[in-house]
Amino acid sequence: MLGADEAGKGPVLGPMVAGAVRADPAAIPDAVDDSKRLTPARREDLDAALRDDDRVACAVAHVDVARIDAPDTDMNRLTVAGQAEALAQVARDGDRAVVDAGDTSESRFARRVADAVAAGADDSPGASVDVTAEHGADESYPVVAAASVVAKVERDRVVAELDERYRDRGYDGIGSGYPSDPATRDFLREYVAREGDLPDCARRSWSTCDDVLAANAQSALDEF
Repeated sequence: MLGADEAGKGPVLGPMVAGAVRADPAAIPDAVDDSKRLTPARREDLDAALRDDDRVACAVAHVDVARIDAPDTDMNRLTVAGQAEALAQVARDGDRAVVDAGDTSESRFARRVADAVAAGADDSPGASVDVTAEHGADESYPVVAAASVVAKVERDRVVAELDERYRDRGYDGIGSGYPSDPATRDFLREYVAREGDLPDCARRSWSTCDDVLAANAQSALDEF
């Protein structure tokens, strides 16, 4: 059975990461849960347990900020693409997949993911997979919860690397990357004030970036 979910759909910094897990449901650790309900340390432990189990196959796919900012797409399509790219790495013909629906229509989302998995991705040849999509699937299916853990741990790893990179450049860190995080907003304001533009890790199409750029421009006018 396959499960897929994503992490990082809403942040203003960094990629969205999709995770996929292929396993006999009996191989999924009992402690697996929706990643949002687990502590970072517990997620790390579960991710390691999943990856160390020969009965479990895990995969991730990154949807980077350039793809997110592209004018000819939207988050629904990108969520389909991310989940399909992760699933295609571990899927086999005839597998059954349950995925966390990223569309108001569960059936439409399932159909689009199945079509994309069949088409393949990168070096993955594609597979014919029976896909079911449900809202909140990570709360109902352990294999989807496992995929959410894999995706979240990978997203957190990427954010930690970004945080270290900007600390090395004299910043106080980037925070979680979410627009609601004061540390993230402080980082963006300081970066734009110092560099005159947004960092490469920022999703320029997000309104948070517009707000930061506008505030910096107004501050410059006020000083003038």
